[in-house]
Amino acid sequence: MKLLIVRFSSIGDIVLTTPVLRAIRKQLPDAEIHFLTKKSFQSVLASNTAIDQLITIEKSIDEVVPELKNEEYDWVIDLHNNLRTKSLKTKLKRPYKAFPKLNIQKWLLVNFKWNRMPDVHVVDRYFEAVRHLGVKPNGNKSEFPVEEEVNVHEMFNIVPKSYVAMVVGAKFATKQLPKKKVVELIDGLSSPVILLGGPEDVSFAEQVVQSTGKQVINAVGKLSLQGSASVASQAMVVVTNDTGMMHISSAFDVPIVSLWGNTVPELGMYPYRPNQRESFVVHEVKGLSCRPCSKIGYEKCPKGHFKCMNDQNIAKIHASIQQFSK
Repeated sequence: MKLLIVRFSSIGDIVLTTPVLRAIRKQLPDAEIHFLTKKSFQSVLASNTAIDQLITIEKSIDEVVPELKNEEYDWVIDLHNNLRTKSLKTKLKRPYKAFPKLNIQKWLLVNFKWNRMPDVHVVDRYFEAVRHLGVKPNGNKSEFPVEEEVNVHEMFNIVPKSYVAMVVGAKFATKQLPKKKVVELIDGLSSPVILLGGPEDVSFAEQVVQSTGKQVINAVGKLSLQGSASVASQAMVVVTNDTGMMHISSAFDVPIVSLWGNTVPELGMYPYRPNQRESFVVHEVKGLSCRPCSKIGYEKCPKGHFKCMNDQNIAKIHASIQQFSK
């Protein structure tokens, strides 16, 4: 059997496909698995041993349609389920299955705060697309093979499992803990802190370092995605916004303190650890009539007050970190 798995973006969503890939590999050991994604995200899957062939596009599916037609896939497994994948399935003319995206339920939750979402993680909804093949969830968490190990002792003069890794960035500002709250959080910690983030987070991190009363290790913009993942995997605790690094960290044996702004866990994108629910905690400001204001995020709070992050209880976050640090 030859399968084409499709998920174009983004980092977190692609990481969350890995339990499905591993289950297919274990339950259908003779299947040939191809994965189609955007080239900018190929590093997320480049070392995944469940995949036989990784296929990428720059911008358009037309870059690979002739190649894919020649493969004559038995099934196209659509784990993105958008207009682009519908066009792809039409052009390939192969049998396909897609996961339930629940756009209506998400719309009702965002626009009317009516929660009609099932209490099911998105990963388990991904499995709906392979149920007809007899593939079932097997309790495995996500996978993110680290190919670029960082020696934190040599690079930062710090001992593994002795520090808090704090992910300061997010794709959208309304998912990001504000600078003043990050500073308050750091100032109340007794453990060393390493800041993690991408090049787009450099200025934010530098402002945090200048404002805090503690010495922190600022690795923001200085490591690759793989390097940041390695640092997170060696942490005592990872503190993270609802972002890709949260899902990457879910692949490791490290406790996670997740901070939620305009999005909500009910959308099904919290850390996926089916047999380790006690290994992560969610911090959110409940009772806000405006939340969730989006299933993704905005560049600024539509209401102007940003209470979903400005009202985060730092003392409770400290307590969670301390609990995981014992």
